Amino acid sequence: MSKTDTGAGPTTIEFTVGGVADVVAAAIGDRVFISQGDNHYTHAQVADRSKRLASYLHSRGLGVHTERDALSGHETGQDLLGIYAYNGNEYVEALLGAFRSRVAPFNVNYRYVSDELRYLLTDSGASALIYHAVFAPQLAEVLPDLPHLKVLIQIADNSGNALLPGAVDYETVIAESSPESPPVEPSPDDLYVLYTGGTTGMPKGVLWRQHDIFVAAFGGRNLSTGELAQSYDDIATRVVDNPGIKIVVLPPLMHGAAQWAAMQALSTGQSLVFPTVVDHLDPRDIVATIEREKAGVVMLVGDAVARPLLTALEDTSADLTSLFAVANGGAILTPTIKQRLIDALPNAIVIDGVGSSETGAQMTHLSTAEAVSTGTFSPGPDTFVLSEDLEKILEAGHDGIGWLAQRGHVPLGYKGDEAKTAKSFPTVAGVRYSLPGDRARLLSGGNVELLGRDSVTINSGGEKIFVEEVEMAIASHPAVSDVVVAGRPSDRWGEEVVALVSLIDGATADSDTLIDHAGQSIARYKLPKAVLFRSEIQRSPVGKADYRWARQQAATGE
Repeated sequence: MSKTDTGAGPTTIEFTVGGVADVVAAAIGDRVFISQGDNHYTHAQVADRSKRLASYLHSRGLGVHTERDALSGHETGQDLLGIYAYNGNEYVEALLGAFRSRVAPFNVNYRYVSDELRYLLTDSGASALIYHAVFAPQLAEVLPDLPHLKVLIQIADNSGNALLPGAVDYETVIAESSPESPPVEPSPDDLYVLYTGGTTGMPKGVLWRQHDIFVAAFGGRNLSTGELAQSYDDIATRVVDNPGIKIVVLPPLMHGAAQWAAMQALSTGQSLVFPTVVDHLDPRDIVATIEREKAGVVMLVGDAVARPLLTALEDTSADLTSLFAVANGGAILTPTIKQRLIDALPNAIVIDGVGSSETGAQMTHLSTAEAVSTGTFSPGPDTFVLSEDLEKILEAGHDGIGWLAQRGHVPLGYKGDEAKTAKSFPTVAGVRYSLPGDRARLLSGGNVELLGRDSVTINSGGEKIFVEEVEMAIASHPAVSDVVVAGRPSDRWGEEVVALVSLIDGATADSDTLIDHAGQSIARYKLPKAVLFRSEIQRSPVGKADYRWARQQAATGE
């Protein structure tokens, strides 16, 4: 199953991530790759440390047990390594070390409570786990239920927690392991596993071939032109020619988009910068980091991250003139907030990216001081809109709503779930597509209007209402700090729209005011039937709305 008819045309060669890291280290080894406070690691240092980690994983018997061509798309033939850690060089080294040892890495949400952590580590069947010491007590609670978890590597931190029984210290592993890559030959078929956030259901492990994720999201393809990296020499030339822009990554690396940013920085010769405060969003630390590092790009996730950052940006005398772009993905950045970002950072543009765990990077939108908007995007290579019945690709200007789809370099499937794999990765006219569940419309000029995720769409009186549209209409009110919209049962309408709203400290607004404000930009049938005020809107650590929580609040709250 390593090769399929993708409809995307052939590539010259197939890549492994470890192979890319090696050619980059050989070409620009002395260039700083990762910065965090006073700690700086060059490409050569990260490559060396990841090889040492790979040697240790291999020495513990971890690797490939069944090659890809003997497996179905929902099956794994490799040991899995969970990464249960805050942002830092160790997270990136863990990804690379796993790839080098033919172990499949996957993300662990560090906000999970014990039951959720137990579910994830059981579902993944993880053989190994790298974790920060601060998480040791919670991990200790679930370890008795995880007999398959045989390798524990603990990253020291300021928590003071001792090593768990059987665990080894991360820096000891690096210091005492061989600097030579293990005696295995990584394959483009080796897996990269990305667990979905589970905001509308239980998390699922998305299985990617390394080559496919490299092209789809790790920098192996130019999203605007569709141009593919042609060889390892091509990558080496590219990183030498690139200036080494510094990118401040705010989302946790347990989020796919943040991992993709890290791997894109690796494969294009850029530098990653992490704030020194990693367990929560600290706007002052972020501003200080941008100024100190003279960063060119800051990456965030939607209004929930942008609003507190803006408070610091609008109240600072720091020199932030190096910043020329704000990159957003994973959650809506409303036009009001975009405009405030551009006003606060007059040298910067705002770039919205669209993608998902199941598609990689798909679409982009650019906002400047002259043109600020949200909701329509330029599709990248192999991004299409399929008809409602999944029978055909829609043409530009088609009136109907379809499914946002990706073809070409897409995942193999969902780990352990053959039925969901078949449903989410259908074959249309002989070509395999990925359908993560987003509804969209292909506009006459070729741009795509993104309407929202079908799983959270509200059906009220026979009309489909996309919650993101309602959220954007309410979020534009100056008193609103955050908002999430959900449906609740209604005898009259079947479902009715409910908005959960958090107000800015010191601001006032009642339900009627917010509903009237939203009515200036969306149709009356889309307006909330109720507004519930909350001190805080529950979101994932990366800023994505928790729609399970929202539905519960809408159904039971007053």
